[in-house]
Amino acid sequence: MTLALEGIRVLDLSWQGPGPYCTMLLGDLGADVIRIQEPAASGRRAAKKPTGKPADERGRAFDPHGRNKRSITLNLKNDAARMIFYELVKTADVVVDGFRPGVSARLAVDYARLKDINPKIVCCSISGFGQTGPYDRLAGHDLNYLSVAGALSMVGRKGGPPVVPQNYVADFGGGGMHAVMGILAALLARQQTGAGQHIDVSLTDCVMSLMSRDFGSYLLTGKVPTRGETSLSGALACYDVYETKDGKYLSIGSLEPWLFAELCKALGREDFVPVQGKPEKQDEMRTFFRETFKTRTRDDWFAHLRQFDNCVAPVLAIDEVVQNPHVQARGMIAELDHPTLGKVKQVGVSIKMSDTPGAIRSFAPAQGEHTNAILAGLGYGAGDIQALREQGAI
Repeated sequence: MTLALEGIRVLDLSWQGPGPYCTMLLGDLGADVIRIQEPAASGRRAAKKPTGKPADERGRAFDPHGRNKRSITLNLKNDAARMIFYELVKTADVVVDGFRPGVSARLAVDYARLKDINPKIVCCSISGFGQTGPYDRLAGHDLNYLSVAGALSMVGRKGGPPVVPQNYVADFGGGGMHAVMGILAALLARQQTGAGQHIDVSLTDCVMSLMSRDFGSYLLTGKVPTRGETSLSGALACYDVYETKDGKYLSIGSLEPWLFAELCKALGREDFVPVQGKPEKQDEMRTFFRETFKTRTRDDWFAHLRQFDNCVAPVLAIDEVVQNPHVQARGMIAELDHPTLGKVKQVGVSIKMSDTPGAIRSFAPAQGEHTNAILAGLGYGAGDIQALREQGAI
């Protein structure tokens, strides 16, 4: 089976959040992804206990961010290891790093150095605040980037504090996916120019891009949108989440008048149809919805309301998502054969392609699992490899 990115080699210098997610997506689409890992954590990171990164075989089998990748250990502070990395760069198309600005230059693996080795190389640097600007060297996590980009100010109920979301927006929807788009665009541009380039992905920039409509509204009107007071953040009773009889929740998203009319028809309150967007009617409608939805279970309501042309969905917990028939029909829970653990499930490939579909071809590797094979492919003999181990290069 031909894969869309077959023949593209990616060197992955990232180790947390958006970088591994980016290279997972590239690997799913067929790229040969080689993780460049430290033989052992050094400096401040040596004292950090790993979270969500199990090293045992079972943990690796269920680790989607490590799948479709090979692993080589290289101590990039060692001259011999850096020479190996340069040899790999000659064979590669893409280098992804998640370093804070300045680190790749300090390690001599920055684009300015690598393009001299391989003029066609595409380098993608993923960082919280970008490679330039007064915040470029600040440490941060998803929550901090949401804060600076303005997204956190929009999440929460009217009159309440900002609500801490999971790290899906800045890390994955922002940095990880924008990095993939930038890399694919750079590879396409390379076909025209013959040269690679450097991609500067700032998670903060990416969140602002995701918020482009909010910024467009503010720049047009000068009015600052406030959480809980916009049509998509809780101002409208027809776009909200309601508790049901069994303590679960149902989401209603019937914004368009014709969809809202169907909702009202299903609930026997067609008198609400003409007043859908009137501010003075929101409390009355919301009170009705709250009281009504508590009279039946979530699944009963969903079974009833889905018969009408309105926007309704059950709020599912992760264990329910895994068992959901629609999710299963879409192949988003993939069942794989593991050589020692039997059947293993992972999140499936999200990008559906008719002719060159993505695939999960291998499980996450053990750290340095492919070091010997990769070095042998570069022409290193067994004695050379042993010498590199003895000097701490690998």
